Amino acid sequence: MTKQIKADLMLLMITVFWGASYMLTKLGLGGLEPFNLTAIRFMIAFVIAAAVFHKQILGADKKTIKYAFILGLILLGMFISMTFGLKYTTASNAGFLISLSVVLIPIISFVFLKQKIEKSAAVGVFLALIGIALLTLDAQFKINIGDLLCILCAVFCSIHVIVIGIFTKKVDSIALGALQLGFAGIFSMVISLFTENMKLPDTALSWFSVLMLSVFCTAIGYIVQSAAQQYTSATHTGLILSLEPVFSAVLAYMFLGEMLAPRGYAGAAILMLSVLIAELDFKNMFRSNKAENISEVKIENRTDGTI
Repeated sequence: MTKQIKADLMLLMITVFWGASYMLTKLGLGGLEPFNLTAIRFMIAFVIAAAVFHKQILGADKKTIKYAFILGLILLGMFISMTFGLKYTTASNAGFLISLSVVLIPIISFVFLKQKIEKSAAVGVFLALIGIALLTLDAQFKINIGDLLCILCAVFCSIHVIVIGIFTKKVDSIALGALQLGFAGIFSMVISLFTENMKLPDTALSWFSVLMLSVFCTAIGYIVQSAAQQYTSATHTGLILSLEPVFSAVLAYMFLGEMLAPRGYAGAAILMLSVLIAELDFKNMFRSNKAENISEVKIENRTDGTI
């Protein structure tokens, strides 16, 4: 198993966590305001990360801190747009719209970083766009403020994936992943203190949603992403993360009773196919099979005494 495949499997694991985050955020908003929820989520996540990776955090240099500050700002925009968006749209819809980042990532990378788009990834992006359209658009092409905020979140998500892919190649990925959580938490806390009635969760359901968001969706999720993106491309990352709406829809149906239209399920299937196509390197697979066949022929010839 190559490092890239391992990295992609790690990203798939956190994609499941992030698919659950829309449902958990929806539950958390029942007792907490948006900035308040985001602040608690990121501060708890940072404390957990700091307890595990304190050596890396204490050893962070100025460049790592600067990069973490930038990523913290991007995360703030990303999660606040998502959290406010979830006040006005469904968890399923949020997951689908935010997965538009799969289309934006290779385009932004090509325009600003001049990165060539792989053929398999291009096919995957095209199919993903069809899948996302089937999942999100209705007959009236209606869109509300919550949907618009979720699309804005997709833009921030795309930028975050690209930027973290650049930064992790220059500094320690663990320290960077942990520190960005701390900065995002501080930014959210300051805003909450001035604009909201900041408080701790006061119900068992609120605590459950906050702790799940903090530990699995944030602390583990973003540190694993920082580590994994050293060994895979931003486009591959985006395509794997595009599976978020599939997991989001399944969990929203199980726990919130949200249902998809028939074409939504077709869109989910196309979305999964797009990731599979993008992940498989058909050219190298063909070369590998060809090489194996040649080796088998040579062994047979040697056995027959002809070579």
